Amino acid sequence: MTYKKLISGFGCREGQAIVLDNKMVCEEDILTLCRRYSDNGADELLIYDLSQTEEDHERTILLIKDIAREIDIPILAGGRVRRLEDIKKYLYAGAKAVFLDVADDANVDLMKEGSHRFGGEKIYGYLPEPSFLNRAEEFEQLGASALLIGREGEETEKELGDLLAGCPMPVFVFCREDPLGETSSLLQIPCVEAAVLTSSREDEGGFMRLKQELKKKNIPVDTFESSVSWDAFKLDSNGMIPVITQDYRTSQVLMLAYMNREAFEKTLETGKMTYFSRSRKTLWLKGETSGHFQYVKSLHLDCDNDTILAKVKQVGAACHTGARSCFFQTLAEREYRNTNPLKVFEDVFKVILDRKEHPKEGSYTNYLFDKGLDKILKKLGEEATEIIIAAKNPNPEEIKYEISDFLYHMMVLMADRGITWEEIMEELASR
Repeated sequence: MTYKKLISGFGCREGQAIVLDNKMVCEEDILTLCRRYSDNGADELLIYDLSQTEEDHERTILLIKDIAREIDIPILAGGRVRRLEDIKKYLYAGAKAVFLDVADDANVDLMKEGSHRFGGEKIYGYLPEPSFLNRAEEFEQLGASALLIGREGEETEKELGDLLAGCPMPVFVFCREDPLGETSSLLQIPCVEAAVLTSSREDEGGFMRLKQELKKKNIPVDTFESSVSWDAFKLDSNGMIPVITQDYRTSQVLMLAYMNREAFEKTLETGKMTYFSRSRKTLWLKGETSGHFQYVKSLHLDCDNDTILAKVKQVGAACHTGARSCFFQTLAEREYRNTNPLKVFEDVFKVILDRKEHPKEGSYTNYLFDKGLDKILKKLGEEATEIIIAAKNPNPEEIKYEISDFLYHMMVLMADRGITWEEIMEELASR
C-alpha cells in the first residue's frame, strides 16, 4: 500500500528552528525538537536553510549531520543552494533529497545538472507558491522527481486543488492552519503524497494522533496495524501475554513485561510501549514518569502465538534500577568466542582507542599514532594493494588475512580522525 506522509518542517537560521512564516522561534534545543518529531510519528523531516551568510550555512550543514545521526526518518533539506557543491553538502550531511527554489532561475538551471550528478530521486523543486505549477512539466523534464508547494499566495484549498489537477509529479504541500481539516482535504488530492506541517508547537504524540484521525477519514497513513487479531493470541489465565522488549539497534534484551488487550491496542495507537502492571492492576505507559519512553519499531509474535517480541528505541534506562537492561545479573557463564562481526569491530576499535588514550610501550598501534597521518595512510595504501595481489592468488586464506590487515589499519585511521563505527553504519544505512 502507498501511504500518504506527514512531514514536519521548519526553517533553520543561526542554529535555531524557526517556523516558516517567521512568526515564532523555538525555544528548545533543536536536536530535542527533531527527536520528538521522529519518535512521535512524523514520516520525514524538512529543514529549510534560512542562512544569511556562508558561515551560518556551514553551521547548518553540521547541524543537519547531527540531526541525521539522532533521528530515524529521512531528511529533506534545501533553501540555500548557490552551486552544485551546496547540493552535495546537503546530501553528504544526511539528506535524502535536496529541494531547489524555482523562484531563483539559477536553481532551475541547477536542476538538470544536479539530477544528472546525484540522481533525479535526490532533486525536488520548491515552488514558493502554487502559481509555479504551470511549469511542472518543465521541472520534471529537468530531472526533479517531486515538488514542494509553498503557500505564500492567497489560494484557497479549492483553488489549490484545481491547480494541482493533472500535475504530472508527486507533490508535497505545506499546510497553513488547522492540521486535521486542511491536511485531510489536501491528502485526498491524488497527486499530493505528503502534507508538510510547520507548527513547532506540535504536542507530544501529535503526529500519531493526527494519523489516527486521518485514518478515520479513510486516508491511508503509516500507523501500526497488527496482522494478527488479539483474539488469536494465546493468553495466560489473566488474559495477558508476555512481551520481551529489545533494543532495535543493538538487539540487547531490555525487559520483560505483560500486556492485556487495552495495553496492546494503546501501543498500536500511540507507537509507545504500554504495558499492564500486574502489581498496580492498571495500564502502564513506559516512561510516563521517568521520561524513559520506548518508541515502537516493530512487534513480532512467536510461533505459538503466546509471546510478543517488541523492538524499540529506548530512551534512557529500561530498568527501574537505572540500568540500561533489566538483565544485568550474571548467574552462570563460561568463556566463549564471540564472532558477531559488529561486536568484533567494536572490541578491536575499543582497543585502538584505548591505545590512543593510554599509550603502551612497544605497541604497533601507538607506533602508527606517533608517526602521524601520513604513515597511517601509507600503510592503508599498502594493505589495499596487498588485497588486490591476494585476490589474484587461488588461496582465499590470503585474501582474508589481507582484508583483516586493511580493516585494522582503517580503524587506526578512524580513531586518528575521530570517526566512529556508528557514524560509518549511519552513513551506509542512509544510502
